[in-house]
Amino acid sequence: MTDGGPEFLSRSTLAGRLLPFSSAVRIGDILYMSGQMGFREDGSLPGDMASQARQTMENIRAVLASASLGFRDVFHCTVMLADMGQWAAFNEVYLEYFSDPLPTRSAFGVSGLALGGLVELECQAYAGQTPASPA
Repeated sequence: MTDGGPEFLSRSTLAGRLLPFSSAVRIGDILYMSGQMGFREDGSLPGDMASQARQTMENIRAVLASASLGFRDVFHCTVMLADMGQWAAFNEVYLEYFSDPLPTRSAFGVSGLALGGLVELECQAYAGQTPASPA
């Protein structure tokens, strides 16, 4: 980012098809990530919450890594669950990836997620100081 504007990371894909959004956008020292779901690279979706949650977290790890960041840099997440009865199952997996101090978080139930997903997780991360623009 040389002009101080947004830096768009790669377009998101699903089974090799481009999706209509970027995986993340860096504005200044904040990385805003698009919601991630539990889709595998081949576009398949595991059938249970624990497997979808784990794949969701791995997808978040990949987006963070593309910006040279990790889970320790995440300061806020928004969790969307197709079934709030799965909240505890999601939390169990979530805590495998985050440790104290934990990011702030919101969670809510939705009437449905794309392509039958059970969970979507959107995060923001501190990306450090933006490099100074060349004079």
